[in-house]
Amino acid sequence: MLDLLRLLPHSDINTVIMDYLIKEGYPDSARKFAMEANIKQKPEEESIRTRVAIRNAIHSGDIQTAIEHINELNPNILDSDSQLHFALLRLQLVELIRNSSSSAGIEPALKFATQQLAPRASTSKEFLHDLERTMALLVFTPDPSNPQDAELLKPDLRMEVADRVNQAILARQGTSVEAKIKEWIRARAWSENQARRTKKEIPHNMRLGLDGDTEGDSDDEPMNGNGDNDAMIT
Repeated sequence: MLDLLRLLPHSDINTVIMDYLIKEGYPDSARKFAMEANIKQKPEEESIRTRVAIRNAIHSGDIQTAIEHINELNPNILDSDSQLHFALLRLQLVELIRNSSSSAGIEPALKFATQQLAPRASTSKEFLHDLERTMALLVFTPDPSNPQDAELLKPDLRMEVADRVNQAILARQGTSVEAKIKEWIRARAWSENQARRTKKEIPHNMRLGLDGDTEGDSDDEPMNGNGDNDAMIT
């Protein structure tokens, strides 16, 4: 996919950029871009900020706050998705275990697991397996060099769950769950791999066609920054 965006009308490029800013959680930048590009459909900033707040809560380990925000936004999101709900609760248990070295000890984690996770685990072998793996962190000293322990304790788990929540919210709002440009990037990567497998010549650097990608002024910090009060939903 060589310079795909060059082949699109300017209005379509603006639509793709706006789609990215909305899906990835840049409310201020989306509003400014809509004004500058004269896009009639204005972004729903409050909805974006809610998703950002939920994402930030999950990334910081405050899962209870994230769940409360999700239920305030739409209680059906978790009621209708038992796997996502269990993933959030298990992550909350991980955070309790992470903090179990404090004066409160392991009691909060044990109580939470018994009341919130055990009843759900009894309905699914997958849930039971995940709960047993998580509870092992309480029984044995976590070993970061152990891949199973690392999978639960690394920030990647927070990011994975936050991404699933963001997609679930977008789906409930009746929109696609991922920015179009991400789909194109995956398509480009697939095309490159196919070309290499068939030993066809391809340029070393295949651009998306946005010459200003790495130049010019921007109000937002790169990716995970907090520029212009925006935060990224990963």
